[in-house]
Amino acid sequence: MATDAGDPASRSRPLADPLSAPLTDPPPAPLSVSGPGPLPGPGPRSAARLRFPDGFLWGVSTSAHQIEGAAGEREPSVWDVFTAGPGRVKDGSTAAVACDHYHRYREDVALLAGLGVDAYRFSVSWPRVNSPGGLDFYDRLVDELCAAGVRPVPTLFHWDLPASLDWMDRDTAERFAAYVSVVAGRLGDRVTKWITLNEPAEHTLLGHALGAHAPGRRLLFDALPAAHHQLLAHGLAVRALRAAGAQDIGIANSHSPTWPASGSPADVEAADFYDLLLNRLFADPLVLGAYPEGVGELMPGDVAADLKVISEPLDWYGVNYYAPARVGAPRDTETEFGGLTLPPGLPFSLREIEGRPVTDFGWPVVPEALTELLTDLSARYGERLPPLVVTENGCSYEGVDDQDRIAYLDAHISAVHAALEAGADVRGYFVWSLMDNFEWAEGYTRRFGLVHVDHVTQRRTPKASYHWFRELLRAPR
Repeated sequence: MATDAGDPASRSRPLADPLSAPLTDPPPAPLSVSGPGPLPGPGPRSAARLRFPDGFLWGVSTSAHQIEGAAGEREPSVWDVFTAGPGRVKDGSTAAVACDHYHRYREDVALLAGLGVDAYRFSVSWPRVNSPGGLDFYDRLVDELCAAGVRPVPTLFHWDLPASLDWMDRDTAERFAAYVSVVAGRLGDRVTKWITLNEPAEHTLLGHALGAHAPGRRLLFDALPAAHHQLLAHGLAVRALRAAGAQDIGIANSHSPTWPASGSPADVEAADFYDLLLNRLFADPLVLGAYPEGVGELMPGDVAADLKVISEPLDWYGVNYYAPARVGAPRDTETEFGGLTLPPGLPFSLREIEGRPVTDFGWPVVPEALTELLTDLSARYGERLPPLVVTENGCSYEGVDDQDRIAYLDAHISAVHAALEAGADVRGYFVWSLMDNFEWAEGYTRRFGLVHVDHVTQRRTPKASYHWFRELLRAPR
């Protein structure tokens, strides 16, 4: 991909006023086994008219590998190795430059301040921290955020594992804890809210089982050690953070309400298995201190001892939500779903959710499923579940006058409010994402940002959704 972002002159090129840019387009039972039904959707209510509890945290999210660029100023990650291989990224791109946030972070913090969010969820790149001067960047970023009145919320692992390490090895969990101690020692005087891991389910499933993401392994169910070692790393990281004085620690887990394709026993059984694989496998150990029945004996090491570490108490539990899953009995042939090719032989298959609009990514737009998810998690885990924070929710749409994104966010924020009214203890909501970025194996073909990024010129243009969200945050609460 052609770019002049590495040119120092291009880095210093002034941006137009981000708040006045023109809106012109530049070139146990499964969660909800019954499917949509008993829970009402958010209906015609506008999120701007809804009152949220005092102290409710509003923010936006990004991740280091997707926006920072400056790949030559850190050691390689598994994603650098993965994207170097032919045919692995849809448009053949890499994140070597991405949004050049490493050099333009002050401009991006100005966008955050103009947006008016309470908090910014970013991730710390372990490969960058391992490199000379790497932690200095996060020092500067945190200082800039604090000066702008935006609370820094770092995620300590968002998929960019150093290329020299491997989640199939138990030692990686110990190394992660040591890295966390270093980061907490430098940033802990200003950071008051931490996230250990982002989406270990996807990193395991897509990266280690199906080979669609880095590190590109196709181990299927032999990938379970990678799941266990990430969860162990989380628990060790919680202990390291506590030792450094941290008091507000969570994790960001992806969750998807799972609906059987029909009421047939085969479809219900398949949906139950998928729910276990995506939802319970990663939540049960954290919240209950135990794997789902039959799973623990498949994990490596002294699992009983490890679970005591994995289930270290959390202050809150992060939920990443994009869409529900309709799941049916397995099919004999390879299937394609949401851009992902699933091999034959799995004990489930994913089906389309008919009658729903879809995003540019092909994901169904089902806001009431977010209400369902939050209330069902609360019902499933009861008093054992910490307060919830929606740590990611967003959609991919083209264009700067992005009315579809506004409608999506309005409906999903209303869905969070409906969950609050139903008794779920939800403490915050973060939009994914602040800006268009490198969308993993999709490259630059998907745009999730409130801010449009021209990846050739690095010009930032706030979209209609940016202005809408800013006004929402200004509305009386």
